Amino acid sequence: MMALPGGRHLDSIPLPGQRLHLMQADSVQRWMEDLKLMTECECMCVLQAKPISLEEDAQSDLILAGGPGPGDPLQLLLKRGWVISTELRRIGQKLAQDRWARVHSMSVRLACHARSMVSEYSTLSRSSSQEMGQIEKLLMEKCSELSAITERCLQVENEHVLKSMKACVSETLSTLGQHFGQLLELALTREVQALVRKINASDNIYTTESTTGNLFSLTQEGAPLCRIIAKVDGVLCLADILTDDSHSEATRAEAAAVVAQVTSPHLPFTQHLSSFLESMEEIVTALVKLCQEASSGEVFLLASAALANITFFDTMACEMLLQLNAIRVLLEACSDKQRVDTPYTRDQIVTILANMSVLEQCASDIIQENGVQLIMGMLSEKPRSGTPAEVAACERVQQKAAVTLARLSRDPEVAREAVRLSCMSRLIELCRSPSERNSSDAVLVACLAALRRLAGVCPEGLQDSDFQQLVQPRLVDSFLLCSNMEESFV
Repeated sequence: MMALPGGRHLDSIPLPGQRLHLMQADSVQRWMEDLKLMTECECMCVLQAKPISLEEDAQSDLILAGGPGPGDPLQLLLKRGWVISTELRRIGQKLAQDRWARVHSMSVRLACHARSMVSEYSTLSRSSSQEMGQIEKLLMEKCSELSAITERCLQVENEHVLKSMKACVSETLSTLGQHFGQLLELALTREVQALVRKINASDNIYTTESTTGNLFSLTQEGAPLCRIIAKVDGVLCLADILTDDSHSEATRAEAAAVVAQVTSPHLPFTQHLSSFLESMEEIVTALVKLCQEASSGEVFLLASAALANITFFDTMACEMLLQLNAIRVLLEACSDKQRVDTPYTRDQIVTILANMSVLEQCASDIIQENGVQLIMGMLSEKPRSGTPAEVAACERVQQKAAVTLARLSRDPEVAREAVRLSCMSRLIELCRSPSERNSSDAVLVACLAALRRLAGVCPEGLQDSDFQQLVQPRLVDSFLLCSNMEESFV
């Protein structure tokens, strides 16, 4: 899955590496680069505060190779936010090491960056709310206070006095971070609201496409932006795009991607998504249609990922999917290599099936569409490239397939079909052979649970040794036995 800077949130808005050009430089070169971001008087302060000597840690200072693009307040906020968040974190590190000269010089530089952000954003936005004005004032007051107190610390030699001043610096730094986080969230919220209004008001397809792309780019900046998009009902404006066939498939796929990001179950917020329920049926319907008509694997992946996240968000979505015959759409897609050809996509499909399998009526649809055989195949998911991401995706597919099988096997008909397809043999193999599950404990637990559910319906499908080691003991004992098995045991 993270919040805006302030207190424990200082390092929460990283920018993509390709957007920031970082460089190592000596003190004078760093000052020359800072000239691009600061007014003339601020540069004099920075010049006076920077050390001439090359300290070991000074050589690793990160600076922007160029300022934000002209006329782009969002990029200004994101880039300045990254710089200030980094400075806040590093000041805290130097403070813990009692590096007072570095703390002071970095505090002066922090004040310059904060002043520049406030000045440049005011110029670009041309208007400011009273609340933002108050927080800007508090932020700059704390920046001045931090610079002043750290300068006094340079003159103090008494360790006892310095220790008490260190606590004061730490408190000032924390309060400054909170004010900065509040200001940044207000400004970002304002800019995201402007994007949403632009989408809602636009009759131009190209404007809608580009603005939707901008929203999707913001979701890549992390949870804070996703939360802001949800808070300003950004998802609701995407419902119109998803349900409007006049928009290109690429635009609808990008809208689906935004929905997937904002509804991610890994994000630590849901309170701002309550209004999402109002349009959930239209969104779910449009996403199922997009899955059915997808012309590429990427489009199918984005649509199915959004559906998977929505099934976590509200169980009512699972009932909607049943009514929309989504199981047939998803299972038919699995035989289409153009749409489903990676473990990442199968991960989304089996996630939807696992969440839908809590509904009793889901079992009959699975049987009717030969879904048990598909789930059996997912228990044998193997990575092609061996990359960590692909291996992890295969583990998730195996785990969720076993979970789905365990839930569906409440229905005796599903359990008998699973036994007929030799699912029990595959589950035993996954339990006993660590290499088959990439030594994943999560897959092992899921397979033990599924095996026990099937054994309760068809105990005759097990050998005595399997029953005594994998079914009869407590789950934790079977888990310990299998997790410690050597490959030669199989």
